[in-house]
Amino acid sequence: MTLISPNSFKKIALVAWGIVFLFSTSLSSQVPSGAPAAPLIKEIDVQFVGFSSMSRERVLDNLATKVDQPFNDHLVEEDVKALYATGEVSNARIFAEPIEGGLKVTVLLQGRPKIEEVLIEGASAIPASKIRKEISTKPGDAFSEEHLADDRQKILKLYEDRNYTDVQVEATSSEMGSKRMRVIFRINEGPKLIVKEIRFVGNYSIQPKDLMKVMKTKTANILSFLTKNGRLLPNDIEEDQELIRTLYQNRGFADAKVTDVQSTPNEKNGLTLTITVKEGPQYRVRRLKIEGMNIAPASILENEMKMKSGSLYTPEGMGADLKKIREFYGSRGYVDMVIQPQITPVTETQIDLIYHLEEGMQSYLNLVTIQGNTRTKDKVIRREMVIQPGGIYNTTAVDLSKTRLMNLNYFSKVDCVPEDTLIPGRKDLKVIVEEKKTGALHFGAGFNTIDSLIGFAELEQSNFDLLNWPNFTGGGERFRTRVQYGIQRKDFTASLTEPWFLGYKVSVGGEVYYHEASFLSPVYNQSNWGGALQVRKEIVPCLAGSLEYRPEQISIFNVQSNSVPANSPIQSDANNSPYFKSAILASLNWDTRDNLFLPRKGHQVDFTFFGAGGGLGGNVQDYGITLEGKKYFSLPWDMIFLTKGSIAAVNSWSGGSKGVGTPPIFDELYLGGANNLRGFFFRQVSPVDGNNNPIGGNSSAYMTGELTIPIITRVRAAIFSDWGLVNAGSYDYSTVDACGDIGIGVRLELPIGPVNIDWGYPVKYQSYNKSNGQFNFTVGYQF
Repeated sequence: MTLISPNSFKKIALVAWGIVFLFSTSLSSQVPSGAPAAPLIKEIDVQFVGFSSMSRERVLDNLATKVDQPFNDHLVEEDVKALYATGEVSNARIFAEPIEGGLKVTVLLQGRPKIEEVLIEGASAIPASKIRKEISTKPGDAFSEEHLADDRQKILKLYEDRNYTDVQVEATSSEMGSKRMRVIFRINEGPKLIVKEIRFVGNYSIQPKDLMKVMKTKTANILSFLTKNGRLLPNDIEEDQELIRTLYQNRGFADAKVTDVQSTPNEKNGLTLTITVKEGPQYRVRRLKIEGMNIAPASILENEMKMKSGSLYTPEGMGADLKKIREFYGSRGYVDMVIQPQITPVTETQIDLIYHLEEGMQSYLNLVTIQGNTRTKDKVIRREMVIQPGGIYNTTAVDLSKTRLMNLNYFSKVDCVPEDTLIPGRKDLKVIVEEKKTGALHFGAGFNTIDSLIGFAELEQSNFDLLNWPNFTGGGERFRTRVQYGIQRKDFTASLTEPWFLGYKVSVGGEVYYHEASFLSPVYNQSNWGGALQVRKEIVPCLAGSLEYRPEQISIFNVQSNSVPANSPIQSDANNSPYFKSAILASLNWDTRDNLFLPRKGHQVDFTFFGAGGGLGGNVQDYGITLEGKKYFSLPWDMIFLTKGSIAAVNSWSGGSKGVGTPPIFDELYLGGANNLRGFFFRQVSPVDGNNNPIGGNSSAYMTGELTIPIITRVRAAIFSDWGLVNAGSYDYSTVDACGDIGIGVRLELPIGPVNIDWGYPVKYQSYNKSNGQFNFTVGYQF
């Protein structure tokens, strides 16, 4: 049997549809308008035009249309989609005709032939087996022109990734009989093209290094196997021309353009890319004027403009000026204000710039309506709005409200649209949100040099609602529970936080937990179980305060008696276990970082005080203070310098396990490890007992300097030095026993999160913590 061409199939289908139309017209003319019910389907007939690999039973399984049901146009549309989705149908039609007692439904199908063989010709640089793994066209599958075209693009991408950018791929098919097809991919690989050098002609005003910095095309280097540098891609070349033009324009060369791009072989067994630039004149602003400004003197805005008299004329500068004007008017309620820039050349290198304004009418906010919040309650959205009905329609406040809603991380999209009303000078604000998933269930495993190997399961819902049973979503609360089990630790934590307590922007949260750890010391284990209640409030932007009450039971156990002297505080604290600690913690946090995950500038300062015992009860009687700070500096070439430090002290209200004024070992201070002195093992910078077991001190301080340098995208190198001390006495910051290290590291941004790898080498140490260097490996962000 031979295949019917698509054109022949269309003619058959057209005739079939004509017959159906005549029968349908006749049927409808015989049925009274007041008929109680539509006729039922009595028979479904499946007909194949040409070859099909689908059986009648499989076709029926894909249909929602069934016998003894009314004929439904919507179901028929879905049935056609389902048949196409099988990938084995090239054409499908479903129609009904009247028969005695009801309707007969006919399913008319043209199937796809099977692929008998797939040939790959001309491949030498890439093994044919590698190509077969990448493509979706396989022997035994139904033939598809769409898949064939997709596979051709995949092969092109394979070669382009290996610098064969002149590769040509032809995908053809031929019949091997009525039921089989042969597919052939013919490849003309062409030469391997690697860009070894980029030259510029005509660039009198901008250095080549600055031009290459903005280009997507890069010269090959030792890391090209990771970065793909050295590829010559036509799309990238086109984009590079636009990027070079934009760079010139933003330096005042409004007429600059790339006139020619040539690639030629060079003596380095690669290509030299020669880019010819025509710079044109550099323009400056002779005169700036704002016309049509009535609500305030024009000089107020003219003085705020980036492009003033004598400034370079640039698209970047104009964009900043237009934004400044819109913000000035928008913050005063002039939503419909229109700006028309006028640029007039006055000499070969000078222009006059005039902004013509149409102010429009000042608007006030009438109503705020919310759409699209299928899960999130209205009040959760409205409480983030910093603009309220009755006030001026402040577009700056609208933009801030949009930012706050996006920062909730409940929505994939937020639009704030002003709408006219019947009242002049009044506008409604429509907030349109698009909900996204806010719950997550995570399973995984991890490793670092402190906790060793751990496995975990975590359930998190950032848009939780305790009272919305059974969905428990939409209330804006945050719920999290985590179970973690590893070689050196066992943890369980469950927490719930309400960020707007009783309608006020005060965060109230609570948690319960159990922690058991052996990584704190090689000679004992420690467990903590208890709970906490915390209240947190933003005092001013970037400054927040919190107050927390934390009751917990703490035990020191599994002490290795043969390694711990009888008079060691470790032994005495184990004998006194379990402890009940009832503590209040107060803290202030000042944070101006520009980014939580990779800060380049700004600072973070934390001050914390805790007090346990006294009127709070319990048998732990101590207190402590900690001041910690970080400062980030953005340097040229995207280098970042970080300096951070901490100073802390603890003391006891009464006698402690090591004498008067000494807290138990679990409240003592320690340094060493991935978070501070990286050249030393975890907690090894500390006073020790008679067997050199760390027992902590009452005073500590450390300082770190770290420079990170970008290597490739998402990879940074680091060099650092850490210095610190831990002394036994409270408020004793003598540097006699201070320790220090230097080291190098790598920062990776991976899908699993950031990975920090550091190697630190001690340069000043004590006899008991000397080492030949310490390797540190951590995964996760540090806040």
